[in-house]
Amino acid sequence: MKYVNTVLIVDDDPGVRDTLKALLGREEYQLTFASCGQEALEKAQKVMPSVILLDVMMPEMDGFEVCQRLRAMPLLAEAPIIMLTACDDRNARLRGIQSGADDFLSKPFDREELRVRIRTILRLNRYRRLHQERAKFEWVVQHARDGYLIINDQDKIVYANSHARHFLGMSSKQQEHEAPARFLPLVRKQYLLVPEDAWKSWAEQSSYTPYPIRYLVRPESQSSEAFWLQVEVLELPSESKTEKVLRLLDVTPQIKAQRNRWGFHTMICHKLRTPLVGILGSLEFLMSHFSTLGDQELLDFVKMAYLSTQRLHSEIEDILQYLTASRRAKAGTECCVTELPPIIEETRQELQLKTIKIAISPTLPSSPLPLSRQAIKLILWEILENAVKFHPTRTPEVNVVITGSATQEICIQIQDNGITLSPFQLSQLWIPYYQAEKFSTGEISGMGLGLAMVATLIWEVGGQCQAYNRLDQPGLVIELHVPFLESQRS
Repeated sequence: MKYVNTVLIVDDDPGVRDTLKALLGREEYQLTFASCGQEALEKAQKVMPSVILLDVMMPEMDGFEVCQRLRAMPLLAEAPIIMLTACDDRNARLRGIQSGADDFLSKPFDREELRVRIRTILRLNRYRRLHQERAKFEWVVQHARDGYLIINDQDKIVYANSHARHFLGMSSKQQEHEAPARFLPLVRKQYLLVPEDAWKSWAEQSSYTPYPIRYLVRPESQSSEAFWLQVEVLELPSESKTEKVLRLLDVTPQIKAQRNRWGFHTMICHKLRTPLVGILGSLEFLMSHFSTLGDQELLDFVKMAYLSTQRLHSEIEDILQYLTASRRAKAGTECCVTELPPIIEETRQELQLKTIKIAISPTLPSSPLPLSRQAIKLILWEILENAVKFHPTRTPEVNVVITGSATQEICIQIQDNGITLSPFQLSQLWIPYYQAEKFSTGEISGMGLGLAMVATLIWEVGGQCQAYNRLDQPGLVIELHVPFLESQRS
């Protein structure tokens, strides 16, 4: 909707009001009239005029007093005022300036001069208003908790607020002769760009296509936890096609909380079921057959319940340790490559999978990985459980192939013969959605939250994830690249 300037005309002479109406009627202004000072004050507060044409000589309250009262009103203190006078008296003009007038016009009016004066003062007022609004906007952006960037069509950062400069390791203030940094090379020095597919379209992204969800992840180190930034591209008006506004949101707490919920649920499901079955089964048998059991049989069942209770206690301690411990391997808790087959076999038994074929490269060293055994178990559990859940008969054939370089990383390929996914589903597998809605589960439709949480564990230690359909038959391949611990330290 086009903005229309409002002109408030204040004069006690009906003839003058009619003359001004005739002169300004074709200028696309909204004209409002007042015949005295008191009416002018009331209407000014009501319509908030863009400019006020104010007669000097009026009964009861003259133009000087009206001007002074308007300047005392906070909402009208900056309103442009042109005083209308029948005399060319220097003292009257000085008094008008002292009262707060911006300009003067002498009666009788010159049509062109009137129009030019009004247009000029409206333009100056618009510039002043825009300058004030820009100052307010810059203050708000500078003190916002999120990072804000403006980058041009050459990917150079032309503006960064204080939080964005902190996130990207830039100096705290823009230096006078500081050359603009390019966004992608700068973030690649400090962050992993995930998911990879979402960042491939960065350079050619147009405003006509939806922006994918992108993250910057600073991997966990020995001294600090992983740090997550969600990158949002904000739309600019059509005339600003050569620039993008980016918002950098610190979503580390949300990602961490979501992963803890997932890990807790997963561990509850497969750790507590077995000991609880032992306890309940033993006690139920004792209650049903107590009178017919001998002393030794009673002791055996009590021991069985006791051992199951001990195991339950141990499993609960593991869960509590999971909630407080980092997923990253600490000294003495590293998982080595040679431990992977036993962990896979343990997970296979717990999920009651018939067989899993494991092929491991004989040239791989027995080097530690930057993930704890517990984290590796969670990752494998989630992937293999999905293989069961989404297989048409829940009896998948699974192959695990472990290869890699001698010093840099290992590659774990987990193949099943279940369903085939669409390109869109594949692109959404690794996105760790977090949602603030009260009743939201945060789950990705169809596949659940688990694979996204697998990705957070892998990304936070500097690894990468891929998922693609098998070419030889229906089924999915999950591919995980995990660096060796020593390669990270170096």
